[in-house]
Order: sequence, then C-alpha cells, then structure tokens
Amino acid sequence: MEIGSGRTGVCPKEHQKISQEWFNLVDSDGDGRITGNEATKFFAMSRLSREELKQVWAIADTKRQGFVGFSEFVTAMQMISLALDHESTPDILKTTVDWENNKPPVIEGLDDLVALPLNAVTSIVDGLKRMYNEKLKPLELAYRFNDFASPLLTNSDFDSKPMVMLLGQYSTGKTTFIKHLLRCNYPGAHIGPEPTTDRFVVVMSGPDERSIPGNTIAVHADMPFSGLTTFGGAFLSKFECSQMPHPLLDEITFVDTPGVLSGEKQRTQRSYDFTGAISWFAAKCDVILLLFDPHKLDISDECKRVISSLRGHDDKIRVVLNKADQVDTQQLMRVCRALMWSLGKVLNTPEVVRVYIG
Repeated sequence: MEIGSGRTGVCPKEHQKISQEWFNLVDSDGDGRITGNEATKFFAMSRLSREELKQVWAIADTKRQGFVGFSEFVTAMQMISLALDHESTPDILKTTVDWENNKPPVIEGLDDLVALPLNAVTSIVDGLKRMYNEKLKPLELAYRFNDFASPLLTNSDFDSKPMVMLLGQYSTGKTTFIKHLLRCNYPGAHIGPEPTTDRFVVVMSGPDERSIPGNTIAVHADMPFSGLTTFGGAFLSKFECSQMPHPLLDEITFVDTPGVLSGEKQRTQRSYDFTGAISWFAAKCDVILLLFDPHKLDISDECKRVISSLRGHDDKIRVVLNKADQVDTQQLMRVCRALMWSLGKVLNTPEVVRVYIG
C-alpha cells in the first residue's frame, strides 16, 4: 500500500500509547491540537531533512488547517518512522508501507525532555508568559484595558519571531530588499516602477509556499495579529501573509508595507486607517527600516504623518538611502545632506539622524 493513496495503517496499541504521551508533551496548551510551529520543533528532533519533513506535514495536515489532532499526529509519526527506515528513498510518497512492523521513530533528546518537570525546562519567554497570565492579565481584565487600548496578549505574541518592518514611498526598493535577503521571490511579491505592493504583506516561515488572506490570519490563534481586527474589513482585505520554508524566516519575520503616497495621489483617502495600522505594526516590530530613493527626497504630507505615528519607537528606526549605486559619489554626498536636512524637520530631534547606504 502506498502513502500517496491518503490511507494509513492501524497503529498498534503500545505504539498508540507512546504517541499519546508524545502528543501530550508537544501540546503545550492542552487544547487537543498541535500547531505547525510546535510540530516543526518536535519533528526536527528526528533529524529528517527539511524536504522530508515538508512531505510529512503535507500528509498529516491534508485539510491545510495549520494544525493537527491526535490521529493526524499518529499518521505523522508513522511517516517519520517510515522515512528513517528508508534512507535510500527520500521521497516518502512513493514508498510501500509494511504497517505491521512499523515501529515508533527515534526522537533524539526526548528522554531528557520527558524526565524534567515542565517548570525546570522553562525560559525567559515562558517566565514572562506566566507572569503576564498570573499578574498583569487579571488587572487588564478588571479595568477593561483591552477595550480602549491594546487587546489582551496571547501565547502567540510571546512566541512570535522578531519582526522587521520596511517603510517608505513607492519604488524605494522595499520588496526588492526582502527578495535580496531571501535570495528568491516570496509568494505574492510584485516588483515594478509603479506602486506594485498595494497591501501589508507579512513574510514568515511556513511548511510550504502559500498566501493566506488577512481575514484568516487575524483570527488564527497561532499568529500574533488578532489586534488588527479593530481596523475593520477594509484593512483586512489589504492584508495578507506569505509563507514559505526558508532558514532566514525561521529566525525573522518581515513586514512589507504599501508605498507611502506623494503628489496628487495623497489627496485621495485610503479606505482604512493607514497611519493607525503603521503605528500598530511599529509597536509589534523590533526594527523599522525607513527607505528613501535618492531621486525622490521630498517628504510628502502622508510620509510626515507616517513618521509622526512612529513616535515612541525612535530607537527601532533605521534610515536607509536605497539605490545609492544610481548616483555618483559627489551626488551621493549632496543627497545625504539633503535627506538629513529634510528628516531633521520631520523627526524633530536635535541629533543628526544616521543614514545607512543601500
């Protein structure tokens, strides 16, 4: 019988008991399901390659829900065991299965993980999470803090990867910047001289390449974007998530933003609170890259409003003069001085802002 048929064999009782123990260990929330991030960390302990793990997840999460229950978890364990036994056949989908003799896989480092109590294998993030849930969250609920300020924090807010947001007028190279770091295109990326990126795009790690609409991401329990629902459906229609397996995205999440308008276009109001959305992302992000083009140094009214919305996050901002290779050295010096002069009036700080060359 082939795995590609979508059927799996019956798991013997002793194997099912082991799988149940592992499932309970990975299911940290105790909600009876394991998210993609939780599963990835556990499956990676089997030492399978990324390509094989990608096939395992595709077989287990056939409904593309982003999480698996116990039965799907058992299926994944059987797939991993099968892949480990057939090292010469990396394509799991073409392997014939002997379910009778299919034993649980070997998971390295699991004995140490099971032997220690949960409070002994904690981290700073786990400590912060516990302090928030025990001390701060009851206070926020008592004073209804989430009704007039930021919504209550979830586990995904603590577990999410560091985020880098790219800001700037259209055609300053924001999408190209991300493409250069990834060394490939991400799903939904468009590059051109006209304003191509018309929405907020979160580029993050995932089991396969796909684009997920903003309405789905905003209500996803495993994503830290639930607070964006306050901006309404008009914003969520201009928001999406691009997922792809990439070693850099395992460590960092990028936020690509629509180009800031200039000239006559900025007189037309957007259908959502653009500066409010920028301010929300600024609070969540760890670094904000403010990109400028040497041929478009004038700071429009909307650009001023966007920069003003970053108040309180000045330590995160890094100003980048992009496309610097399109001007010669003498012109570059004049452009840098002009940019510093323009930014000095907008940022309203006595210090001269440092400009990085891209």
